[in-house]
This record gives sequence, structure tokens and C-alpha cells, in this order.
Amino acid sequence: MPAGDAFTPDQLYDIERAVRHAEEVSGLNFSVYVGGADSETRPFALELLNELEDPDHTVLVYVDPAGRRLEIVTGTLAKRQLSDTAAGLAALAMQTSFATGDLTGGLVTGVQQLGSHARQAPLLHANEPHKQ
Repeated sequence: MPAGDAFTPDQLYDIERAVRHAEEVSGLNFSVYVGGADSETRPFALELLNELEDPDHTVLVYVDPAGRRLEIVTGTLAKRQLSDTAAGLAALAMQTSFATGDLTGGLVTGVQQLGSHARQAPLLHANEPHKQ
């Protein structure tokens, strides 16, 4: 997560813990980027996503606090698990926290929501023969 110097060690720990939890419950990769964009926000966020190790299975949260911008972009396979509506709800929760000056809390809440919304239901008895 770039811009790490903008956070205290405890804040970084909280964000990293939220990312790990989201990854565990969803099976997707999550990445958080905080900083300014070199260009328009969405293309920049997509460029960041595509530079990651496994962009198809990744959800990227891009925040530019100074520019008051937020983008949530998903890889092609991650998009199957995370709807635009779910991402929008997480974005709304983040923006609410950001508006009160709580960047860390917004990121933690948003990433947790994204992971929960992307959670895949377990397959029960998928490969077991039917018992009577």
C-alpha cells in the first residue's frame, strides 16, 4: 500500500488486517492505494490494477484524499463475485467516513464490506453421492 508514511503503524496494521480478512472470506486479492493520480482517476486506477500480480482476481481500492476521489476497480474474474451495487455500497460507507476525516476507518470498513459482499457461498456435498 503506497503512501504508507501517511498512516501510523497501528493504522497500517488495521488496514492490512482488513485486507487479509477480505481475502480469506472472498478468495480474491485486495489492494489499497492511497495517493494522487498521474492522470484521470479511473484510468489510473485501472492501470494500477493491471500492474498487480493477478489483476483478474483482484479488487483495487484507490483513494486520493487531496483530490477527494475514490475508485473501486475489479479484475474480470473478481467482477463475477462483486457486483457494482455492492461496490457502490462499500464506496458510500467509505465516503461517509472520509467526510468526517477518518481515512483509516473508511478504508477498513470499505474493504471489510467488499470482502463480505464478494464472499462465495460454500458448496455443500457437491462431489458426494446422494445418500438416502
